[in-house]
Order: sequence, then C-alpha cells, then structure tokens
Amino acid sequence: MTPDQKAPVCVLGTGLIGGSLLRAAVGAGYDAWGYNRSEAGSQAARADGFDVTGDLLGVLTRAADTDALIVVAVPMPAVDHILAEVAGFAPRCSLTDVVSVKAPVAAAVRRHGLAARYVGGHPMAGTSESGWAATDPGLFRDAVWAVGVDAGTHPEPWHRVVRLALACGAVVTPVIADEHDRAVARISHLPHVLAEALAVAGAAGGELALGLAAGSFRDGTRVAATAPDLVRAICEPNATALLDVLEETLTVLSAARESLRDEGTLVDLVEAGHDGRERYETAQRWEITGIRPGDHNWLEALHEAGRRGGVLTELV
Repeated sequence: MTPDQKAPVCVLGTGLIGGSLLRAAVGAGYDAWGYNRSEAGSQAARADGFDVTGDLLGVLTRAADTDALIVVAVPMPAVDHILAEVAGFAPRCSLTDVVSVKAPVAAAVRRHGLAARYVGGHPMAGTSESGWAATDPGLFRDAVWAVGVDAGTHPEPWHRVVRLALACGAVVTPVIADEHDRAVARISHLPHVLAEALAVAGAAGGELALGLAAGSFRDGTRVAATAPDLVRAICEPNATALLDVLEETLTVLSAARESLRDEGTLVDLVEAGHDGRERYETAQRWEITGIRPGDHNWLEALHEAGRRGGVLTELV
C-alpha cells in the first residue's frame, strides 16, 4: 500500500468515540467496519447502515486479511482483553487507540508484543453522552487529535494514523505518552473531578439551590452527566498524574479559603484564574511543516514542535 492510499479501518468498540470515528471514516471514503460487545449497540449501528458485529474473531480475521489499521476504542479496563485478541488473530496489523490515557495503553501493547506496529492516539473531543446513539461523524471536526511520537514509532503506521485523524476533520498534535498523560490530567481528568465535586455541592443545597442554578453551574457540571463507570475508566488509569494536579489544586483552593477567611478577599485566585483563561483563549496553534516521517530525528523534531503548540494539518 502506498502512502497515498487509505488503509482499511477496523474499529474495536463503537461507543461515542469509536462509533463517531467509524462514521467519520466511512464518510471520508474509508472501507471501515467495527466490533461492539453489546448486541444492541451492534444492531443500532447496522440499522444506520454501518458494518458492525459482535463477532470479534471475524472482525479481526478480516483485519488481518486486508492489512487494516486497527483502532482500539474500548474503555481502559477492557484494553488488555482486546489486545490479547489482537495479538492472537491480527498481530501484524497497524494498531492505534483512542483511549484517554497513553502510558498504560503503551505498556499493555508492549506486554502483548504489539509495539512494532503501534501508534498511540487520543482525539480531544467528546460529550457527556455515550453509546452508538450519541455518535456524530462531525465530532472531530477542528478538534485536536494527539498522536504518539514516542521512541521506536515506525513511519508507516504513524502515517496511517495521522491520515485517518486528518480525514476525520481533526488537526494532529505530536506527543509522547508521559507528557500527554500529565497534560490531560490538568485539562481533562481534573475537570471531571471538579465537575463531580461541584455537582455534589450544588445538590447538597437542596431544591432551592438547584432551582436557582443557571449557566455557571450547568457549564461547570456538564461532564458530571457522563456515566460514572466511564468517568472512572477515564480518570483512574491516570492516577499518578491526576494525584499530582489534585494536590496542586487543593493547595490553590486552601490558599483561597484562607484569604477569604482572614482578609475577606479572593483576589489572588480570581486574578490568576482570569489570566489562565485568557491564556487559553489567546493560545495560538501554528502549522508544522517540513518534517517527513522517517527522516533523521523526525520523532524528536515532531515531539518538540508539538510541545511548542505546533499541529499537523496535512501530510508531507
């Protein structure tokens, strides 16, 4: 297969992210099919015209026969089982994933002997909904898709993964696993924890508090509407990085509490928070150009570019 050809895509798990990816891939002209453990989920996908089945062995055999790119799109607790099946029936296929934490997935991939064809991935998109009914082919449009450039990554599967991400409408940020996990602990996993805590605080105020709640409470607790088992599957595998940022946040909140109690002001927290939001609003992406997969030090060059806010919008 030449770099300009679209490899077939096999999606293992057709919930919100995997199902949206399947929809987007088919819409972009890929030959794509999927596996879903739930028969109800498989039937819903088939009713919408997509090739999804509960026959994992059949799906993987087809992937092996067609040299497909396999996308692992199950929650972290199910990853080890899925990788064991991939290792048994499609070990030579290119492999990626859309799991929200990267280092534990990469470790599992190595345990199953699949590292040579693996490229980590994580589209930074989602909603509080789940299941096939929530899938949306436009979910990744203009989203950032983190794609691994860890040492040992091979150009050919990396090219396949990036091509798929771009075809789904995303831009690609090159990352290494440990840095990705520390970053998402701050901007994805901590917000889940804080949303849950805010929802608990609001509910503790009873019917009056909930009756008065408006935009700030609604927006701040949006992701608390996510199914609890999915929140745990997202956050708990990144416990080390999340604990670090939780400690940091608790220190900030403790300082704000003391300032409010002793001086009657939240000035430091509010001004620092406003500045942080302004940095987010004004952050500039810039396009990475001139780095070709397989060139000397291409992984290191992409890693450094990604750390500085660079994104890929096309393949060279």
